Amino acid sequence: MKFLSRSSALAALLATTSLLDGAAAQSPTPVVLTDSTTGIIFDTWSATSDQTAGGITYGFALPQNALTTDANEYIGYLQCASKNGQGTGWCGISLGGSMTNKLLLTAWPNGADILTSFRWATGYVMPDVYAGDAKLTQISSTINATHYTLIYRCQNCFNWNHNGATGSVSTSAGSLVLGWAQASTSPTNPTCPATINLVQHENQGIHGATLDANAANPSYSAWAALATKTVTGSCGSATTTSAPPSTTTTKAPTGPTGVPVPSGTYDYIVIGAGAGGVPLADKLSESGKSVLLIEKGPPSSGRWGGTMKPTWLEGTNLTRFDVPGLCNQIWTDSAGIACQDTDQMAGCLLGGGTAINAALWWKPYALDWDYNFPAGWKSADVAAATSRVFSRIPGTTTPSQDGNIYLTNGFNAIAGGLRTAGWSEIDLNANPDSKNRTFGKTPYMYSGGERGGPLATYLVSASKRSNFKLWTKTAVKRVVRTGGHITGIEVEPYLDAGYTGTVNVTSISGRVILSAGTFGSAKLLLRSGIGPQDQLEVVKNSTDGPTMISNSSWINLPVGYNLEDHTNTDTVVTHPDVQYYDFYKAYTDPNVTDKNLYLQKRSGILAQSAPNIGPLFFEEIKGADGITRQMQYTARMEGSLGAGNGKTITISQYLGRGATSRGRMTIQANLGTVVSTVPYLRDQNDVEAVIKSLENLQTSLKNVANLTWNFPAPGTTVRDYVNNMLVSYSNRRANHWIGTNKIGTKDGRSNGGDSVVDINTKVYGTDNLFVVDASIFPGMVTTNPSSYIMVSAEHAAAKILALATSTAQPLHGQCGGSTWNGSFQCAAGLKCTFKDSYYSQVRMSSFFPPASSPVLPFVFLEGDDDDDDDINAIDSVSDWGWVPKQSRFFSQF
Repeated sequence: MKFLSRSSALAALLATTSLLDGAAAQSPTPVVLTDSTTGIIFDTWSATSDQTAGGITYGFALPQNALTTDANEYIGYLQCASKNGQGTGWCGISLGGSMTNKLLLTAWPNGADILTSFRWATGYVMPDVYAGDAKLTQISSTINATHYTLIYRCQNCFNWNHNGATGSVSTSAGSLVLGWAQASTSPTNPTCPATINLVQHENQGIHGATLDANAANPSYSAWAALATKTVTGSCGSATTTSAPPSTTTTKAPTGPTGVPVPSGTYDYIVIGAGAGGVPLADKLSESGKSVLLIEKGPPSSGRWGGTMKPTWLEGTNLTRFDVPGLCNQIWTDSAGIACQDTDQMAGCLLGGGTAINAALWWKPYALDWDYNFPAGWKSADVAAATSRVFSRIPGTTTPSQDGNIYLTNGFNAIAGGLRTAGWSEIDLNANPDSKNRTFGKTPYMYSGGERGGPLATYLVSASKRSNFKLWTKTAVKRVVRTGGHITGIEVEPYLDAGYTGTVNVTSISGRVILSAGTFGSAKLLLRSGIGPQDQLEVVKNSTDGPTMISNSSWINLPVGYNLEDHTNTDTVVTHPDVQYYDFYKAYTDPNVTDKNLYLQKRSGILAQSAPNIGPLFFEEIKGADGITRQMQYTARMEGSLGAGNGKTITISQYLGRGATSRGRMTIQANLGTVVSTVPYLRDQNDVEAVIKSLENLQTSLKNVANLTWNFPAPGTTVRDYVNNMLVSYSNRRANHWIGTNKIGTKDGRSNGGDSVVDINTKVYGTDNLFVVDASIFPGMVTTNPSSYIMVSAEHAAAKILALATSTAQPLHGQCGGSTWNGSFQCAAGLKCTFKDSYYSQVRMSSFFPPASSPVLPFVFLEGDDDDDDDINAIDSVSDWGWVPKQSRFFSQF
């Protein structure tokens, strides 16, 4: 599900899922507006009052040649609403559509002025002040009882560089992708643009924007000359000048305070306490091995020391993460929860996504394993692991402890249509392999009316063992390695009280396992010198550069490729029987009856996931390429795409198994990860499957009395609807990211190799580094992947524990090479010496012997010039060294 998103103080200038509100509803066609005072002609786009109270309009005038030569400036028009009265609210636009890694411009009225601030967000957190050279000068501003309007010149605004994170848009392409957000509550500290705090917006949208001939005008230079006013606000200096603004200096934020790592080593270090890391750490510690589990973020559930909660949960051991009906709060308040180093929404807290998502819980479909995974990972291979997972987390379709399912009218309307159309109603988890024209009730991982999952099961059993340790608030910078052998990890505090320093694994036998997620694990590999050459060069040129492992030890693997997500396509219908429940209001001001029913009996609507999910239904579509593609549909009782809440149902279609489109994740100079190539609908066969299944859905629901379609709108065909819908991660993602560290038998170091880890989940080119999370999945599964990740963790734990312990290589043994998969360790007193990219050999560690070692005189052999591996030939001075008595080196003399 894509019920997992964004932050408090801005929640997302243009937040993930909710960004799709308007992605289909707003037309890309501009409306020409001529300012009556200046005569400036703009291409404009608007969101209506139905989409945002009071509406919002924004537009551009471009240089004369902007449609043939990319411009880097524009004259902008921005009119926003003051819902709460004159001089209130704030609004903003994204010049690249999405919130993250795009230039953001915010504006708000303050007294007689309209103030502005350029911002940049690397994750779904309050955006930073933009560090680039964008410049805004005002032409005019007006403030009245209902709106505030700004006309301005924006220079250096279409090419961006924020501390090494770059981006741009092309005006010569004839179109832009734009985003907007609007809030009725004014910023706090509004007089100083550099230090404002933006309160969560109420509405937002993203859309394509066509630039027509009116956008570029020969009068541009004359119009630009009207921009003479710089309004800087009051940060301890003057507010309005006619000169260029002075540089505002703000105090650099201080980082969290760390605690030195305690002494000691571990047999296993598991990085990331989510769906993969928690079960994995439990199974490894169950074997008797010493295990350290490290989580970047804070505790979540009250069971583990979490404290984030609304006032009505005070005095209980519950947090917002424990109550099913509060799961959607992440979309309006993710401060301290959302990861700050990725342009996608990811949860950095104990439990990861399983602590904050809608907790849908699916018994895996056998075909997902058999179609996607290599030998050793087929459905028969993981059957035992599946049984173990579901014996601990059986799931339920009735999370309310009174056995009732609440507010089912919307469910019944859709289910009735499917039933009449011949779809089969089944218990979905009792029939996991029935995924074609089937539907049923929503299965959750909840237990006892609270969030269950790995935090309530695997972590509980692990925490009872003395050989298990859990650290939170601690980020891992990189693994420490010598060649292909990892000796430990470097950590730094992510929050106050996190650890700082180096943690070592047990000598020779210790192992490190990355379970930090599709973006987190890939990033750790890149920072550790493992990945594509172009990405390692980025890391080398970052702040990591001075301490990064030498490029002679880089391991070239296709980290970041094979990125995939469910392709989301939203539709909206309206039915008079729908019962809307305001789960957001329940956070701050819950219905008293509902609150008491939950607190006293763990029952009622608050024991179900927001926003009242179901039915869930499935279809398979065979394409012209012979591939059968899997669709999952999720209905939820809320509006989207500009259709308001009340009687609306959003039905999300997820294209899963069988999709052939792939994308790429890359790293930027600021060490944040980005989706640089979106994985959606890059193959026409994927597009056709989406269209065909949506057409089938419309046919199946056509006989539901009083059901009307909002999107696709009446008169719009499904084909036109899909073909005209923006393809961007902002509106097509499901947040089920997988694939960046693909598992497989084709070693990614070799030509034609496509895999990062082998079938034991060991990273190619290493002897004790593993990856176990969704990043190893070769292809998309049918449903949201939480249960598949846990099954993978159970299965991988057994495989890893069964591996023989690595041994140190003797003198002249092989210890590395581009295709080497043996041990990368050397016996004491020896070192692994690089000969060429194909071969590294164990040699003497120094010219002089230890004082206690008896030695024989050196024998200098005539070196040969060939590239063979004659252990008796001395090719260079690096072969010289001390030799113990009876060494094989001297056995022939």
